[in-house]
Amino acid sequence: MPRFEQTERTRIHRMPKRASYDVAVVEAILAEGLYCHVGFSVDGQPYVIPTIYARIEDHLYLHGSAASRMLGAIGERMPVCVTVTLLDGLVLARSGFHHSMNYRSVVVLGQATEVTDPDEKMAALKAIVDHVMVGRWEDAREPSAQELKATSVIRVPLEEVSAKIRTGPPVDDEDDYQLDCWAGEVPLRLVSQLPVADPQLRAGIALPAYAKNYKR
Repeated sequence: MPRFEQTERTRIHRMPKRASYDVAVVEAILAEGLYCHVGFSVDGQPYVIPTIYARIEDHLYLHGSAASRMLGAIGERMPVCVTVTLLDGLVLARSGFHHSMNYRSVVVLGQATEVTDPDEKMAALKAIVDHVMVGRWEDAREPSAQELKATSVIRVPLEEVSAKIRTGPPVDDEDDYQLDCWAGEVPLRLVSQLPVADPQLRAGIALPAYAKNYKR
């Protein structure tokens, strides 16, 4: 299985047995995740913001307002840290110290650059919309020239990448297994509800199958 090369920045030091550098594992987490958190610095001040994303081959694409602090600070290149996390369960141990969560996460470190090529920018926006809900781009109106001008897209190469995954029950101290205290996992998952139509939706417009049958 293809793997990302470990670097000093991506090598997992805490609980290294939970680390994965397998490309397929990383891509599966990125495919299931809906949004990411982007860490960056502007004038020495650290910021972390949430945003949606999409993967196209070996790059992540992020979008936002052209007037945003992050996108306005990119210039030629800007170092960023992009994190995607899927929460799978709450792990209740017999001691407070060993409580945890089951999760799958990906951390991408790299230089963000602004996408200026019109075709690449449009392809990235399509990928972002379809990442949220496959098939939506074909139904929705494409961005106008003014909307494209007001929207910035950045790309981050998938080069320095690591995944970290925790699964299974709590791991308690040996003596604590005799305590009269319930221990185990509370599984969690993202479940969609029935779609709610826009109050201004014109009569006769049917609910599309991709929204009716949506699941993550």
